[in-house]
Amino acid sequence: MDYETLRLIWWALLGILLIGFAVMDGFDLGTAALLPFVGRTDTERRIVINTVGPVWEGNQVWFILGGGAIFAAWPPLYAASFSGFYLAMFLVLVALILRPAGFKYRSKVEAPAWRSFWDWALFVGGVVPSLVFGVAFGNLFLGVPFSYDSDLRFHSTITLISLLNPFSLLVGLVSLSMIVLHGASWLNVKTEGIVQARARMVMPWAALAFVVLFALAGIWLTRVEGYHITSAIAPDGPSNPLLKSVAQGPGNWFANYATNPLLWIAPVLGVAAAGLAVAARGKPALAFLLSALVPAATIATAGLALFPFLLPSSSDPTASLTVWDASSSKLTLMIMLGVTVVFLPIVLAYTAWAFRVLRGPVKPDTIASDSRIAY
Repeated sequence: MDYETLRLIWWALLGILLIGFAVMDGFDLGTAALLPFVGRTDTERRIVINTVGPVWEGNQVWFILGGGAIFAAWPPLYAASFSGFYLAMFLVLVALILRPAGFKYRSKVEAPAWRSFWDWALFVGGVVPSLVFGVAFGNLFLGVPFSYDSDLRFHSTITLISLLNPFSLLVGLVSLSMIVLHGASWLNVKTEGIVQARARMVMPWAALAFVVLFALAGIWLTRVEGYHITSAIAPDGPSNPLLKSVAQGPGNWFANYATNPLLWIAPVLGVAAAGLAVAARGKPALAFLLSALVPAATIATAGLALFPFLLPSSSDPTASLTVWDASSSKLTLMIMLGVTVVFLPIVLAYTAWAFRVLRGPVKPDTIASDSRIAY
């Protein structure tokens, strides 16, 4: 297998892992974001927690897999993103740490104030990562301020405040709305009665917010200075980002869609899936599958627009990292591909089996025997 093909495969696998994280961890992040609103009593909130309690840790493995894939397959991208986005990553990790603490400690004490504190901690642990991941994606389209010197030493002026710009915050809200829709769809599957009814009430509003915000982000993006490689592309060339030239111009982020109109299937599918998920609320399993298509199609839309760029640079466009100049060696990609072909199906099979074992809604009588049980 040639180097170009391996790079393309690992670009696609990176997208698959990001989609896996957004779909699998997305519904429990969305559930946590909805916890204080769909659960009004202690029992109702414990029901909500029990829908994700047994699975959230397994779902979060997709986040670790994504980071591991970037580290091994795209070392320059890992170094640049994890260094440049350090404060944003730290903020996400702090929020994610609140989740295990909330799940473990919330029901250890029966005092209402204690449980309310952890309920809102879980809420923060669901909202902040959903928002920050979207903000990160928004900054990819604007470019982030970093560069390399002649010895390929990394220099960055990225700050947390610079990442929180209007366009990226808009994309963050797109991310949050689709995660909330996915979480509400999960609760529609895993609960009954008043909690399910409240989750169903959230779905149309979350879908409407997603469609409107997604469209606004697309319109705004037409005015953003996109990136385009102007020099000859060497798909099997060395991983040195300084060996190319890059130009910027409005509309460049839509160049791939203009070249191949079939790519428009991705954004259209995301919008359609959001509407169909709401229409299928009466069939919870179908609605959940449709809501899962929303983050999948949204990430695909962004990835296809950015290709071949992985991390554009606003301070030195030439230093932008692309699929063709930011990968590991051919041998490394080949060995990793062999490992992935063997183990990824095993992970998927085990995940499917676990969810089959845990199928069915969470009912009040399953947790009523002991008020100290969270899940």
